[in-house]
Amino acid sequence: MVKKVIKRKFILDEEEIPKHWYCILPDLPKPLPPPIDPKIRGPGVGILPRIFPKSILAQETSQDRWIEIPEEVREVYRLWRPTPLYRAVGLERLLKTPARIYYKYEGVSPPGSHKPNTAVAQAYYNMKEGIERMTTETGAGQWGSALAFGCMLFGLKCTVYMVKASYQQKPYRRVLMELWGADVYASPSEKTEAGRKILEKEPKNPGSLGIAISEAIEDALTHDDTRYGIGSVFNHVLTHQTVVGLEAKEQFELANDYPDIVCGCIGGGSSFSGLFWPFYYDVISGKAPKDVRFIAVEPTAAPSITKGVYMYDHGETARLAPMVKMHTLGHEFIPPPIHAGGLRYHGKAPTLCILVNEGKVETRAYNQVEVFDAARLFTIGEGTIPAPEPAHAIKAVIDEALRCKERGEEKAILFLLCGHGHFDMQAYDDFLSGKLLPYEYPQEEVEKAVRRIKELYPWLDSLPY
Repeated sequence: MVKKVIKRKFILDEEEIPKHWYCILPDLPKPLPPPIDPKIRGPGVGILPRIFPKSILAQETSQDRWIEIPEEVREVYRLWRPTPLYRAVGLERLLKTPARIYYKYEGVSPPGSHKPNTAVAQAYYNMKEGIERMTTETGAGQWGSALAFGCMLFGLKCTVYMVKASYQQKPYRRVLMELWGADVYASPSEKTEAGRKILEKEPKNPGSLGIAISEAIEDALTHDDTRYGIGSVFNHVLTHQTVVGLEAKEQFELANDYPDIVCGCIGGGSSFSGLFWPFYYDVISGKAPKDVRFIAVEPTAAPSITKGVYMYDHGETARLAPMVKMHTLGHEFIPPPIHAGGLRYHGKAPTLCILVNEGKVETRAYNQVEVFDAARLFTIGEGTIPAPEPAHAIKAVIDEALRCKERGEEKAILFLLCGHGHFDMQAYDDFLSGKLLPYEYPQEEVEKAVRRIKELYPWLDSLPY
């Protein structure tokens, strides 16, 4: 097997693609609170068996630490995996820091992000169970394009409901999805009852992930040959993403190093979880050679984990699916049309929320101006243009690297560059033109959303979870 170190690039042979995904559920500091079906006011899966294939539902609750990756999925992974791990020497020099900065680069996949790691797996499992079409939502377009790609490979039709603000900001993501055979609709749309109700009240509604999820789920529920695919938050999605962290561990062995800090951006939490879960396993199992800090970063415009309340809420606006316990800004959250890409979801993965609450993961929030300034520095130092989402992680990395400089600490910092910024030139143009504003979501809106949830479900406080 060929393993290479080429200057600052660490490469594994394609046979080093992991054969198993890592599932964190048996290693959480406490069990996940169960999903709640509002109709029975207690634990229940509700509509989930009607929108997910059996194999996906089994992974969602699996207590198996290692889940075998089907060979058909690994064969597709070989199109772009293993992805490279880079030492960011140029950025280190620019910052004059003694810190060693590494980034795992998922932008080399055909859709240009980490998302096909789970999209390919989900399309495969749906195909195996005889499903003919998949529906989904997408924010910035990365998840939608990944699922369109996965469905194309396994002969499935694909329908994508794209948040209207992003549909208008990023037309080329739509084109990419359509090239792979997907039907793409700006959400809210006239295609579903959920979309029509919203447009009737607010014709110029810019959309949200919560609304787009509602439309995609409704579409799946009303067609027997169709199932729903989701790009983040759910346990099976985060599990599929651990190919990233498992490869990174192997590559750090090539570098003869190990991270002191692991950073990532969080919308729902899939890319960051896929990177840090395997290192978390090392820490709790005593295999890590040092203590590791895990830092999750989100935008101040959608601060669901730094400002949101930890409580039961729906993952989508129409309230079709069961409620889960997570940090939330409320399922009716409508994000401002800022350039945070896919980081504008109202909630977070329940697994991530538990790890944050138990002090295993640190959280930070930055505004879009400081995020794009960090992205500019990275582009100057490394040449690669990052997507707005991982630029949030880059801001945290730069802060930590400068702190190392102040203290004279030679720490290793790892982050996930989960996508490229080639479709984000309008955002960068707005930044360079001084058009971006440092927006921060108001605390009073969070409090209003919490009151609304409690008005809808006054019995929530009586739950023992």
